Amino acid sequence: MSLQRLLQADAAASQRLRVAEQPGPLRSLAVLLGHSGDSWFWFAGLLLLWLLGDSNWKYRAVFLFIAILGTAVIVMALKFTIRRRRPEGEWGQIYRKTDPHSFPSGHAARGLLIGVVAWGLGPFWFGLVLLLWGPLVGLARVAMGVHYVSDVLAGWIVGLVMGLVWLAVLPQFL
Repeated sequence: MSLQRLLQADAAASQRLRVAEQPGPLRSLAVLLGHSGDSWFWFAGLLLLWLLGDSNWKYRAVFLFIAILGTAVIVMALKFTIRRRRPEGEWGQIYRKTDPHSFPSGHAARGLLIGVVAWGLGPFWFGLVLLLWGPLVGLARVAMGVHYVSDVLAGWIVGLVMGLVWLAVLPQFL
């Protein structure tokens, strides 16, 4: 199968999952999940966790902050190397203006990264909730029309790999 045919199949699958133009509860859920993976949201939440948490939660907050920031550098390097344009659409203008490139999905990478790191750091409930939430962020980004399915799949791979790397490397430095 040629690259052009793969890209066409990717665009068609992405279009079938899209709910951005369909008002209703599914669209509202996709908007909520899509925004829940925003980096500013996580940085604000991690700052609160660091300010209000005990030493164990402070450690998790610092760990996640470094992992998210380091992974963002990798994702942005890939995006600016590959330069795949986002799907056309109206929703998510802030994303379209500040980051016109879609591959890989930074939200999908961040979501899976956070889930993997939370699973590795524990407690069990923390890891389980975030490991379930992470993939939904990526699906929501396709549903809202700011990513193709392949962007999200690549983001999940980056998030999984980087989560495992950070769990192996960061404890030695923190």
